Amino acid sequence: MNSFKGRSLCVIDDFTKEERLYLFSQVRKLKKAVSEDDSKTVDSFRINDSDFGIYEVFLEDSTRTKESFRNAANFHHAKLTEMSADNSSFNKGESFADTFNTLCGYNNRIFIIRSKVEGVCRHLSEECASYAKRNALPFTPAFINAGDGKHEHPTQELLDEYSFLEDNDWNTDSLHIALVGDLYHGRTVHSKADGLKLWSKVKVDLIAPEELAMPESYETKMKDNGFEVRTFRSIEEYLNQSDIATKWYFTRPQLERMGEKILAKADSLRASITFQKQFMDRLPEGTKFYHPLPRHKVHPTIPTFLDDTPLNGWEKQSINGMYCRIVLLALVAGRIGDDFSEEKVCCTAEETPWIIEVQPKATSAGKDEISEGVRPIRDGIVIDHICKGDSPDEIRRYMILIRKVMGLDGLKGGEWVSQSASGAFKGIIFRPGKFSLDHKQIKRLAAVAPGCTLNIIENGKVAKKYRTSLPPRIYNFDDLMCTNEACISNDSQNEHVQAMFIKTHDNRFACAYCGRVHTFKEIFKR
Repeated sequence: MNSFKGRSLCVIDDFTKEERLYLFSQVRKLKKAVSEDDSKTVDSFRINDSDFGIYEVFLEDSTRTKESFRNAANFHHAKLTEMSADNSSFNKGESFADTFNTLCGYNNRIFIIRSKVEGVCRHLSEECASYAKRNALPFTPAFINAGDGKHEHPTQELLDEYSFLEDNDWNTDSLHIALVGDLYHGRTVHSKADGLKLWSKVKVDLIAPEELAMPESYETKMKDNGFEVRTFRSIEEYLNQSDIATKWYFTRPQLERMGEKILAKADSLRASITFQKQFMDRLPEGTKFYHPLPRHKVHPTIPTFLDDTPLNGWEKQSINGMYCRIVLLALVAGRIGDDFSEEKVCCTAEETPWIIEVQPKATSAGKDEISEGVRPIRDGIVIDHICKGDSPDEIRRYMILIRKVMGLDGLKGGEWVSQSASGAFKGIIFRPGKFSLDHKQIKRLAAVAPGCTLNIIENGKVAKKYRTSLPPRIYNFDDLMCTNEACISNDSQNEHVQAMFIKTHDNRFACAYCGRVHTFKEIFKR
């Protein structure tokens, strides 16, 4: 089977390192065939089916990416339809799911989407796959993310990686790159947090003033992926040290998004990330500059005097865009890729249990289980060790949310803040009465109060006792919500997408749609 056919590319990590290297080998083959006028090889890449539907949906202005994909689709002699933000049905309040399900029914197989809504491609790939199955469509529609808000731009990452390889003699052993400019808004540099795993050893130098710095979650992801990461506040500061990258990737500062206070400092912010003539003799031999384009016509971070210098890697990078997108469409359509095989490594490592039932002590529930004035109960539940180590005020505020999430408001009982012998504070919630908590309810407790202990009291004794820790995933709860208002799963989008979170290496939770990282205290609606 062709492992690429019908695949979506929502984030760069949707394609493995081996799959991307195969894609790049096909790009090399296509570029060579075009340069040699080898029409037979060129034609072997074409979908060449006027009924094969490719839909461009650009709900945000674009020239470079949109035209690159349009020309790639025309290369394939496929049916290309375009929807722009100006005449979109979304302006009338129609949902993403209904709109794209309808378009799937019109034999459209590949959707290329740019939107300010983050995670929209991931949502639609799931929703429309279900629609196709329900209605026995002969295909599963594929979704390609052409940029979603401040999240990712995976097809730009493909052409960037290809360009770095092309200028690096196709070596994947190591890469040293400087990312310069608006790292806060730049979805092209956010994609590199995972994309640069293509190289075995990676050093990333982040060059941006504090106001435009890389979001902490992406910097953390880079470090989790084994990258060496350094930060600098300006190009001048960077050039004042000796370990300088030979590949520089610039992005345009988007100061207009950041309010009057930032605009008041616009000149100094731009100066810190704009290359200047006096820096030329401080660059290592063989340095290349890249830029996703277009540059700002008044304030380009790569000034135009550099266009005719050997530093210019951005023009060939831009040309590579159409070739990479031609090959991507050919792969997703199943036109090529039959000869690719990848040895799948079984990675079904056992997850550490996050709910553990332990043997209760053979004592009453009184003194040993409840402390500092909480009256022992004969039947009920006691939730202990809540937010251990936090301040009393923080614990009290958070117990309000736990009560709400667990449906404990309006019942008899109370809350208490206790202090252990070590001096650490912890919260206790107790409720008398008959309780029967199923596994899903205990999972909710583990999600909202990881680290707590649940005691189920019967006849004055602890009948059952559970210890909880952070779950690997949290989903299927209606009261979850990503705090990112641009995320498809945030209530402000009115798309009714259930939030889902995945535990990170540092024991936080990343939104499965937009990647925003949260603590466990932030993921339930208040």
